[in-house]
Amino acid sequence: MMPEPENCPGVQTPNAGLASACQGCPNQKICSDPNKKLEDPGKALVAAALKNVRNKFLILSGKGGVGKSTITMLLARYLSKKYNENNFGVLDIDICGPSQPRLLGVEGENVHQSGSGWSPVSVDDNVCLMSIGFLLGSPDDAIIWRGPKKNGMIRQFLSEVDWGTLDLLLLDTPPGTSDEHLSVVSYLRENEGEQSLNAIIVTTPQEVALLDVRKEINFCKKQQIPIIGVIENMSSFRCGYCGKSSEIFPAKTGGAKAMCEEMHVPYLGSLPLDPELAKLCDQGEDITTLKSDTVDALDQICQHFATFF
Repeated sequence: MMPEPENCPGVQTPNAGLASACQGCPNQKICSDPNKKLEDPGKALVAAALKNVRNKFLILSGKGGVGKSTITMLLARYLSKKYNENNFGVLDIDICGPSQPRLLGVEGENVHQSGSGWSPVSVDDNVCLMSIGFLLGSPDDAIIWRGPKKNGMIRQFLSEVDWGTLDLLLLDTPPGTSDEHLSVVSYLRENEGEQSLNAIIVTTPQEVALLDVRKEINFCKKQQIPIIGVIENMSSFRCGYCGKSSEIFPAKTGGAKAMCEEMHVPYLGSLPLDPELAKLCDQGEDITTLKSDTVDALDQICQHFATFF
């Protein structure tokens, strides 16, 4: 199938092969055939660009504000130190709210383009990052895009970034199950053979967050994406003065662990809220040297990923 023309109505739309823009297109007969199973030609480009990426983790959350981007950064930082002979990449596909450049301490860096595509920004010797945040004139610029333009950007990130050889690519997604999720899944999910795309779901303990996480789990099951497990973030807070622990978000229904048992998905563990770690994240500093209960809990969670390396 030839590349789509500029005014293509879309190969999966009712007007495919019938619109005025389709006249003279070499794909017209293919698109207008109701018995022909169509596949976005971009999928082959993505497969070629990511052929040397062994594993891909979608970091998902049903509700916004549960710390999904922070968890993505924590996993990238900790895994890259724990497995320092492996290579890691982070792709920020939260198009309207890119936060990885700040969290990973590379805000203001420039993306360079070469004959092999965009070069992701180096964070560490074995960690690189690509985000639309690098392409904005100012961090305060608003991105006011509809779904098709977001999807086009995601396709560019997947097919035109020179990731090289990676053992793991972490994809930081926006909350919910919207255009961005459908787009990235359609490009990365293998139709046959071993699946390299997996999902990690982030939540907080309260029921208002768990309600949306259940939807996220069902999204993964319908899309046939294996779920590695659920991480419960901000499970408790330990006061730096009195030493007592408090539940900021009380788990009235048993929290993420009870929900995982109910929905038959793995529970990876919980991370307590740590003000010192939050401060380092906001400054883009490396958190792996911090002595904290949260970092200790992160180490326990990261042991679940040993089989991927």
